[in-house]
Amino acid sequence: MILGVVRGRLYSTINHPYYDGKRMLIVDRIAPDGKPEGGYLIAVDSVGAGAGETVVMIDEGSSARQIVGDKTAPLRSIIIGIVDDIQVAP
Repeated sequence: MILGVVRGRLYSTINHPYYDGKRMLIVDRIAPDGKPEGGYLIAVDSVGAGAGETVVMIDEGSSARQIVGDKTAPLRSIIIGIVDDIQVAP
């Protein structure tokens, strides 16, 4: 699983039909302490996340397809949760 912060939404006029009606978000990767890790992902939103929220994502196609229940979905990254709090042990 990957932690990230939602930075915005991606709009596409030409895409695979699977993505019709689905929200795609741009998410910056972060470490558990909240510091940027570098890099970003474009992920399908399955939880209603918004800009600035910390989220948990999966970036592995097979697991993402299991979540949406479609073995043939052209899907790799999906947001599976909104983080309320992170506590890192000293």
